[in-house]
Amino acid sequence: MRYAAVISYFGARYVGWQKQLNGMSVQETLERALSRALGQDISATASGRTDAGVHALAQVVHFDADTSVPTDKIPFAVNSYLPDDVSMLSCETAPENFNARFSAKRKTYCYKLYLSRHRKPLLEQTHEHIVVPLDIEAMRKGADEIEGEHDFKCFEATGSVIKNTVRTVYAVDVRVRPFEGEVEGVFRIASDGEETYGAHAPTDCGKAYGCTVEISVTGNGFLYNMVRIIAGTLVYCGMGKLTAEDVRKAIESGDRTLAGKTLPAKGLHLLRVVY
Repeated sequence: MRYAAVISYFGARYVGWQKQLNGMSVQETLERALSRALGQDISATASGRTDAGVHALAQVVHFDADTSVPTDKIPFAVNSYLPDDVSMLSCETAPENFNARFSAKRKTYCYKLYLSRHRKPLLEQTHEHIVVPLDIEAMRKGADEIEGEHDFKCFEATGSVIKNTVRTVYAVDVRVRPFEGEVEGVFRIASDGEETYGAHAPTDCGKAYGCTVEISVTGNGFLYNMVRIIAGTLVYCGMGKLTAEDVRKAIESGDRTLAGKTLPAKGLHLLRVVY
């Protein structure tokens, strides 16, 4: 019987999804738990590889098993053998020809930033820290240039062996979310009994600060480090280092040096896979 399951994981201590010789992978961790829970050797195939340190809200995998465990109970059985940073969220039977990788139609990744004068420990492991304000409208104009079918070689990291670098990006969204209960300074009791606090973080007119920024990218496939480079490029747009026209020229030329830097893996999250 073929099964399709949704897996969530915090990728900080893993070498990525795929099994490797240089450390523990999410794939190896999941396959061990599946094999112990279902009493047989099981291999799992994911919708795609995630790199070392990348997280997943909803990674889709398929596996084959001959088991009497009810399908809706499989996550409970598997999770009892998984560490706290990996979890099976759901499981269902799938057609025999279903393939988590090749049946996928589109994927959405989200790169998360936080804009703050000082480091925030509760965000540090899942967001990239940016200490300067960002021009969100400039970032959105740059994002508009990325949408569509293009040769995205300028957004591919070195070391890839893929020959066809044409992909379709259906949407690039840049969203801002204020910090909850954000204050900069110490609470005090004023003479009238009202609570007050010190100065807020500095804000430039028309630029975002004291908030998180989420860059979501939906496409039919991605090159090596593509989303992290897109995010770095849009951050450069927000800083004024690049313009939307510069983004267009980078795509047209295929020149990696014209795009932004590759942002760290910790801010990247696989959000969803559509079939």
